[in-house]
Amino acid sequence: MTEAALLEAVATLARRAGEVIMALYARDIDIAVRNKHDTSPVTIADEQAEALILAGLSQLTPDLPVISEEAAAAGHLPPVEGRQRFWLVDPLDGTKEFLQRNGEFTVNIALIERCREHCRPILGVVYAPALGSRGRLFGGLLHEPQETGTTGTTGTTDTTGTAWLEDDTGRRPIRCRPAPTAGLTIVTSRSHGDTAALDAFLAERKIPVAALIPAGSSLKLCLIAAGEADLYPRLGRTMEWDIAAGHAVLSAAGGRVTTLDGDELRYAKPGLDNPHFIARGLTEKAPGQTFPGHQPAPLNRAEPSPPPRRH
Repeated sequence: MTEAALLEAVATLARRAGEVIMALYARDIDIAVRNKHDTSPVTIADEQAEALILAGLSQLTPDLPVISEEAAAAGHLPPVEGRQRFWLVDPLDGTKEFLQRNGEFTVNIALIERCREHCRPILGVVYAPALGSRGRLFGGLLHEPQETGTTGTTGTTDTTGTAWLEDDTGRRPIRCRPAPTAGLTIVTSRSHGDTAALDAFLAERKIPVAALIPAGSSLKLCLIAAGEADLYPRLGRTMEWDIAAGHAVLSAAGGRVTTLDGDELRYAKPGLDNPHFIARGLTEKAPGQTFPGHQPAPLNRAEPSPPPRRH
């Protein structure tokens, strides 16, 4: 099976998992919730979607291990050290959004590949089944990386890929946009935001802000991939399965996910938890603008920027 065909098969699997989730979402009942050891909620929708995805991946790629959120929480964590490829799955990313019934939850499936000594997502599907009549389905597939230089202590890679969005209007290619001259649209976390930390981050880096848009789940990365936003600073805890699929889509669309120091975000880390990171589109393309991961000179403005709009 080609990687393009594998992406299509995984997209179909994500849609099937979305159908399972939506069957429960549409029922006018209270869905039983229990808390995991980290106090995050889990529902029967998480568990049923995960069972379907695990069964599907075992048929598609029987030799590849799968790390999935709920199974990992239950202690089922297959070893991936030294493996060339493995899957990362979050069957229902945004359980809080699911319970709050705002529609901003997703199914996340990502294929991780070892590239030299580091691991990165090369294929990803993010499906938001409750948005629109057919949901919003994002897909991304990376091609061979090329070394471009150094950032911080690790080399950066210039990746090309194919990214698309499928919704009520059909399927179309997506691409990150160059940074607007009027300022950046910043995506914030709807359920895990720290307004004071975000404001300090933006002010310290003198990032010109046009608007702040809250969103749930991996949709935050996909909004940047689709050219609907420019920057997502994540200044709180996440796990690898939370962002791997969105990371693949964003990278395939021309964007990047880096640490606050500008190093490429790595996968298969001990514990699978992420450092604080920044997801961004083509923010380097705007001459004179600042962007995370660099130490720019202060911007010279004749007058202060207007305050950002909060949607």
